[in-house]
Amino acid sequence: MKKQFIETGKIVGTHALKGEVRVDAWCDSVAFLCGLKRLYFRDGTELKVLSARPHKNVAIIQFDGVSGIESADRLRGKIVYMNRDDVKLPQGTHFIQDLIGLEVRDVESGEVYGTISDVIKTGANDVYAVQKDGKEYLVPVIPDVVKEKNIDGGYITIKVLEGIFDDEN
Repeated sequence: MKKQFIETGKIVGTHALKGEVRVDAWCDSVAFLCGLKRLYFRDGTELKVLSARPHKNVAIIQFDGVSGIESADRLRGKIVYMNRDDVKLPQGTHFIQDLIGLEVRDVESGEVYGTISDVIKTGANDVYAVQKDGKEYLVPVIPDVVKEKNIDGGYITIKVLEGIFDDEN
């Protein structure tokens, strides 16, 4: 089941004296995080973003109602969430949160190879970490391998490359 609110980052500190916070982005990029107009806390409290900009590897964000270093410092350590309805993803892309737990099936036989436990960003292409019987297998996310992603159906289908699921004895 898709979560409505997705973990997007963590407030790791303050920036300057006017109430800005530094947010470690847990999404594809700091720029993506800076493009959001609203964020939320776990309890559903909405945070209106007044300004956001990338700074090195974090986002510097000014929230409405946070006007000084003291109030900004009280936010340190809190996780911020985004509402999936606030973002329109390009065709064929998905939130990593939605991929975790999907069954990985053979495109021809339907054999289940395990479930996706993580998505690893490598630069060239993503890699799915697939868990089965306590073992982890790495599946490259490339068109030759990943044939279908059915998020609502709870599975992806793949064409297995030689060596991916071969166990060493």
